[in-house]
Amino acid sequence: MAKVLVVDDEQAITTLLKYNLEKAGYEVKIVNNGNDALDEGLTGKYDFIILDLMLPGIDGIEVTKRIRQEKITTYILILTAKDDEYDKIIGLELGADDYLTKPFSPREIVARLKAVKRRVEHYSDNSEKDSKNKYYFGNYMVNLDSYELRDKNNNLIKLTPKEFELLVYFLRKKGRVLGREELLNNVWGFDYIGQTKMVDMHVSHLREKIEENPKKPIFLKTVRGFGYRFEDE
Repeated sequence: MAKVLVVDDEQAITTLLKYNLEKAGYEVKIVNNGNDALDEGLTGKYDFIILDLMLPGIDGIEVTKRIRQEKITTYILILTAKDDEYDKIIGLELGADDYLTKPFSPREIVARLKAVKRRVEHYSDNSEKDSKNKYYFGNYMVNLDSYELRDKNNNLIKLTPKEFELLVYFLRKKGRVLGREELLNNVWGFDYIGQTKMVDMHVSHLREKIEENPKKPIFLKTVRGFGYRFEDE
């Protein structure tokens, strides 16, 4: 059973989320402040974290930052107020995978978590059917069965779920110029059309993990005015 950590200081929201998530088959833990959120998040035992940014104690932005600093790849969905564009961007820059603005529908959150789970299973199912369960580029190997990226020394390179999905999509379209809208539609889903800043942030995160010099990428290159192209020299 997938585990979800819900972090919000509004009881009405946590009660509603807990009911809907448990009904959908998730095991749910509720905390209502940033300090407890960080303690729980750093355990690495959760599959998903639903994180409000405005919290007592340390805020959600700091929680996200410190979880990612510890190389914990738990899927993080941040909750923001309707007009807090700045906080949303900062949260994504620090490594959050997704966001929703308040007010939101609990069904939407359940749908997004299920979509992540489906994509993970999709990679594994397809790899078993056609035996193409690995991709290689440079000194790296992507294993679709284990959902892992490893270097030539078999060291695990920790990617968030969204970074992994983005990398796999680039590898499957190697050599093609991919526009931001195409990436949004195929990696995030049609609901995100127009949110191209999210693509740029995740590309930047991915470069930091696979490029020797992220400012002069060898693999994940920018095609100005069009988007990105993945190359393997």
